[in-house]
Amino acid sequence: MKLYTYFRSSAAYRVRIALNLKGLASEQIAIHLQKEGGLNRKPEFRAINPHGRVPALAIDSGDVLIQSLAIIEYLDETHPQPPLLPRDPVERAKVRALAQVIACDIHPVNNLRVLTSLRTLFGAGDEDVVNWFRHWVNEGFQPLEKILASSPETGTFCHGDTPGLADICLAAQVTNNARFGVDMAPYPVIARIHAACMALPAFQKAAPQNQIDAE
Repeated sequence: MKLYTYFRSSAAYRVRIALNLKGLASEQIAIHLQKEGGLNRKPEFRAINPHGRVPALAIDSGDVLIQSLAIIEYLDETHPQPPLLPRDPVERAKVRALAQVIACDIHPVNNLRVLTSLRTLFGAGDEDVVNWFRHWVNEGFQPLEKILASSPETGTFCHGDTPGLADICLAAQVTNNARFGVDMAPYPVIARIHAACMALPAFQKAAPQNQIDAE
């Protein structure tokens, strides 16, 4: 497999974690999202992924999979051990919901292209961009903290005592938060789960600072 990735991309970070948890090897190809106007915009990468985003995972069949959650669920279905989602349909839905609070609510409005557009289209300055990022993290983390704090399924991780899809999304988001100085004091459960994730080699190895293209 070939993983097209960027060290700071939290979406690519998710897939790196999943590959590590599954014990799967992949050739990692760095696609810098800022150099030369963004290597993801070049025709060479658009030929691989017309959407022009990372991550993209080229698999043995010749197919290229895109969108981090779709890739992770593919990996879980084709390499079921260790599982990243519960077997029970209700519990699976709960874990997907936790993951999507981050991946579908927080991340889309805070990714690089949106933050860049705030500057170029609306003249936002550095402080404006930081406040925007923090606002949308808090909008998602406030309810997420309440859900995790009150749920009987919450254990060492978001759902039980083994890491899964929700933890993958949580860890990547909290790591990204640090770049923008998000105050984690209001989110003790999220912070505890993040610490448990980062104690595991699979998460450590996938961290931005440990990638081939880290700056």
